[in-house]
Amino acid sequence: VLYPDLGYLPGMKAKYGAIVVAGSGKINGFVASRNRAGAYFRTKVTPVNPQTTAQLAVRNRLGSLSQDWRGLTDAQRAAWNGVVSSFAKTDIFGDLKNPTGFNLYQRLNNNLITTAQAAISVPPVPQAVDEVGLTSITAAAGAGTIAVVLTGAVPATSAVKVFATAPQSPGVTFVKSEYRLITVLAPSAATPVALGTAYVAKFGSFSANQKLFFKFVFVDIDSGIESLPVQGFDVSAA
Repeated sequence: VLYPDLGYLPGMKAKYGAIVVAGSGKINGFVASRNRAGAYFRTKVTPVNPQTTAQLAVRNRLGSLSQDWRGLTDAQRAAWNGVVSSFAKTDIFGDLKNPTGFNLYQRLNNNLITTAQAAISVPPVPQAVDEVGLTSITAAAGAGTIAVVLTGAVPATSAVKVFATAPQSPGVTFVKSEYRLITVLAPSAATPVALGTAYVAKFGSFSANQKLFFKFVFVDIDSGIESLPVQGFDVSAA
């Protein structure tokens, strides 16, 4: 990719109009990306890799799924490759892109294993995921409790991946990369849901007047297909 003043940028992605209008990737000490304000360049920072128990579990799970993929028959792999257009997703430029059969196999089975379900070797038919809405989140710092009220019990056909952020300033209005998986709700789990113990185990205690963000992703327990996230937050009381 040729870019003014930067020369050839291997590994960079760019979308062209009359001129370069968007970029993504990294080269040497620079990273191209975008946010709500538009495209930008920033200095590349190498993140710390603490190799936590959660990180290692994810890596081991993905490694195991890679091995399982190699153990499928040619016909089974062809079946996964043959359905990818039905599972296309929008990329960072807003274009619709197909996953590979391997990526799709990993994505759906990772969802299933994360929610304590059996992995699948046959690709599913795309389908809607049964889900419920979010009514309220109430966090109390003194008691260390977080009560989440859903519009009903978790559907019997779904499990829920629950993500949260560490305590944020009350002025924070947008989070994305800060979410971490804290627990999974089983199919038919009743509402309200108590998340205080799981939250504190992940992030430690929280104080009054801190904003806690939550994201709930419903996963079909037969296919591994997931819903769009249901999101909410609360500013913790004393």
